[in-house]
Amino acid sequence: MKRVHAYFAGVVQGVGFRYTAIRIAKRAGVTGWVRNAPDGRVEIVAEGDEAALERFLRELREYFHTYVRDVQVEWQAATGEFTEFGVRF
Repeated sequence: MKRVHAYFAGVVQGVGFRYTAIRIAKRAGVTGWVRNAPDGRVEIVAEGDEAALERFLRELREYFHTYVRDVQVEWQAATGEFTEFGVRF
């Protein structure tokens, strides 16, 4: 199990990013959260097996390819603290 901490930059707030991330996360079988960051980016912390996390990030990039300018991703060890994927405010 792995954990990914990612920031998506560009025109990513106000375009349905968080709720699309929930849908994709559930389909990929990953847990964690997504939130709008104060600096205009979207922040994601997600856990799952590495292939599922890669699929999750790839689908987000593909779905929002016209809105995302940059993605910063940091891989970490999973903590197992999440039971589902949701929006954090």
